[in-house]
Amino acid sequence: MREEVNTTCWFAGLTTVDLVHRADRPPAPNEKITALRQDLAAGGPAANAAVVAAAMGRSPLLITAIGAGPVGALARHDLEANGVRLLDAGPRHEMSVSAVLVDDATGERSVVSTDAGSTHTIAPDLDAEPSPRVVLLDGHHPDLQRDVLARARECGATVVLDAGRRRPIFAELIPHADVVACSADFRTATGDSVPDALLALGARGVVITAGAGPVTWVDARGSGRVEVPRVAVRDTLGAGDAFHGALVTALTLGADLEAAVRTAVEVASLRVRQVGPRTYLRAVRARFGGR
Repeated sequence: MREEVNTTCWFAGLTTVDLVHRADRPPAPNEKITALRQDLAAGGPAANAAVVAAAMGRSPLLITAIGAGPVGALARHDLEANGVRLLDAGPRHEMSVSAVLVDDATGERSVVSTDAGSTHTIAPDLDAEPSPRVVLLDGHHPDLQRDVLARARECGATVVLDAGRRRPIFAELIPHADVVACSADFRTATGDSVPDALLALGARGVVITAGAGPVTWVDARGSGRVEVPRVAVRDTLGAGDAFHGALVTALTLGADLEAAVRTAVEVASLRVRQVGPRTYLRAVRARFGGR
């Protein structure tokens, strides 16, 4: 009898609530402008990536700090409505609200947030959860990152590191990462560029995005680049998170790194064509048969 493939994936890190305003231009200093549109949804790298995994048909577990406050309740409702299971490692957490402005002309976004702040997480009961095949870490909540990494190593899960803005914890996480996903602007603590510096630090694979430019990848089996299709960009908020969620999902289903990158590029392209933080999920569900 064929052994069933483990298709469980975990996402560990930051959840916020994003208050998104879309405007025809950024305001000047001391100026008030009227938004064209307003959206309210859960955000954060790990949370957004988990939402994409659910839209692609997985049952992702998001390990994060939610808390019992009203902002956390908003995030919890949105995430659960989009098929994400939650494990709250910050029951006393006061969740951050991110202020987001999207430029209607370019689709580019600006974000102001306290991120994880000074939250102290508790050790989650990871042994009670089905072992994952792939785990994404985003560098937020350092103690939580260490706990999840330790469990991932115990069960032999593939570890994907979303290396956004550089954080001190990355020095601990990179040597254990099977895939480090970052932008071409990423620099290590010594100022070195990627991917050679990341491989030298112990990463076993690297994926580098470059906006509308090709995505490059390298691992033990080879290297290459995947072209990004030219599309009308309407909204870039969470595009990188969508990329990472799709990358993890494809790896969970057994794709090699090149194939996973191609899937991630496709999903990120679906995201930037649609206005709003959740609108594009309909297209993802239609394409990949998710919920």
